[in-house]
Amino acid sequence: MLTLHWLLTGVSLLVAAAALVHARRVSKRLERLTESYWQLRYEHGQLRARVTRLEPADVAAQGPAHPEQPEGATAFVPLSSLKR
Repeated sequence: MLTLHWLLTGVSLLVAAAALVHARRVSKRLERLTESYWQLRYEHGQLRARVTRLEPADVAAQGPAHPEQPEGATAFVPLSSLKR
């Protein structure tokens, strides 16, 4: 009976050690992923700033921002013009 208790104690210690090793690996991986996430957010912000700096020159070269409406498109008609 005493041997069974020692056996269970040994197995539980091995399981605890394996869980600790696994938790440390997961913690390191989470740290790397978090660092990568913030690095990507920083780069995204930098690229967005570069695009907004370049965008006004591109828009001016292309012409008006809103081209004329195509024929047959629905347009706003004030009610006062319909009463005449």
